[in-house]
Amino acid sequence: MIKNIALLGSTGSIGQNTLEIVRKYPNRLKIKALTAGNNWQLLAQQALEFNPEYVALASTKNEADLKAALANTNIKIGTGENALIEAVSLNNVDTVLAAIVGFAGLKPVMEAIALKRRICLANKETLVVAGSIFMKAIKENKVDLLPVDSEHSAIFQCLSGLNNPNLSKIIITASGGPFKDFPTEKLKDVTVEMALKHPNWNMGGKITIDSATLMNKGLEVIEAHWLFGADYEDIDIVIHPQSLIHSLIEYSDGSVIAQLGWPDMKLPIQCALSWPERWEPPLKAFNLLHAKNMTFFEPRFEDFPCLKLAIKAGKEGGIMPCVLNAANEVAVEAFLNNIITFIEIPQLIETTLHGFNNAEVKSIDRLIEIDYKARIFAKSMIKAEKKSAV
Repeated sequence: MIKNIALLGSTGSIGQNTLEIVRKYPNRLKIKALTAGNNWQLLAQQALEFNPEYVALASTKNEADLKAALANTNIKIGTGENALIEAVSLNNVDTVLAAIVGFAGLKPVMEAIALKRRICLANKETLVVAGSIFMKAIKENKVDLLPVDSEHSAIFQCLSGLNNPNLSKIIITASGGPFKDFPTEKLKDVTVEMALKHPNWNMGGKITIDSATLMNKGLEVIEAHWLFGADYEDIDIVIHPQSLIHSLIEYSDGSVIAQLGWPDMKLPIQCALSWPERWEPPLKAFNLLHAKNMTFFEPRFEDFPCLKLAIKAGKEGGIMPCVLNAANEVAVEAFLNNIITFIEIPQLIETTLHGFNNAEVKSIDRLIEIDYKARIFAKSMIKAEKKSAV
C-alpha cells in the first residue's frame, strides 16, 4: 500500500533526507505536498522532481518567483501560514512528516491530527510547547504517532512489543556537541562558525546550535516525558560522543535494551515511514566490528545551563515550556546573527523565564499568545542589554 505524504519542511536537513527515502521507494511512498519556509528555489526543484499536487511557502515574499518556476506544471501553490494547513488537508494525504523547525510547526501538525493523519514527528517543539494538548488530541483521534528524532525513534523501537508498565528508566544519549571537551573559560570565546561544526550530524543551523548548548537534549527530555509517559526523574542523559547508541531503556529487573546505528537521519526517518514493516536498509548496515570505541560520561550541567533550564521548565509545566522555547528560538537567531554571544544564550532564556508567572494552558490559541509575548520580551531584553553596553 502506498503512503501519500505531506512533507512539512522539505528543504531542511530532515526534509531532504526524507526525499532520499522516497526516491528509493517510489512504489511505496508518494509525495502529495511539499512545504518550505522561504527557500523557494530548492522547493521548486523538489516540486519539479516529485510532482506533488500542492506546494506551500510559509513566507509570501517569493510567491511570484515560485509561481514562475512552476508555471508549466499543474501543481497548486499556496503561501502563508494557512497554506501549511492546506497542505495537510489534501483529501488523499494519509501521512504527515513534520520536519518544520520551531514553533511554526505546531498549527499544521495539530490540524493533521484533527484530520486523523498518521504523524511522523521530527518537530520537537510541538511536543515541548503543547505536550498535554498534543497527546490528548493523538489519543482522542486514535492517530498513529511515529517519532523521527533519532533518540525517540530508538526508544520507540526498544519499547516495541514490550510491557511498558515495567519500564524503569529512559536513557537518552547525547553527542555532547562540539564543545563537550572545551574548558569552561573558553566557552565565552565560541563563535558561530565553531558552533555550527557538529562532530557527527549534518543538521540545520538552529538544531546544530541547540546541540552545542545542549538545549536540544533538554527539549528531548520533555519530548520523552510526553511520548512515553515517563516521569522526569526517570529520564537520564548520558554523553556518548560517537553517537552509535541512539538511546536505551532500563526495565524493572535491571535489563537494559539499546538501539544502535550509524549517525544518519535516514535510518529513523525510514523507520517512521515504513513502520510496522522493516524495509531494506537505506545505507550500509551497522557493523560492531567497524564501530569506534564507545565511551560515556555525565553532562556538564553547570557549563551548559540550557539543559537544566529546559528540564526545570518541563517539570514546571504550564506555559513555561512555551516561554522556554520562544526565548531559545530568539536567542539562537540572535547568536547566529552575531548579536549575542554563545554564553549569553542561556542567560537570555533564564531572564525571559523569570519574566513570566506560570499558568495552566488549555488551548493552542493561548500558547500562540504566550509564544508571541515571550519573543517580544526576549527581544526587548537583547535591546536593553546592548543599549546598556554602549
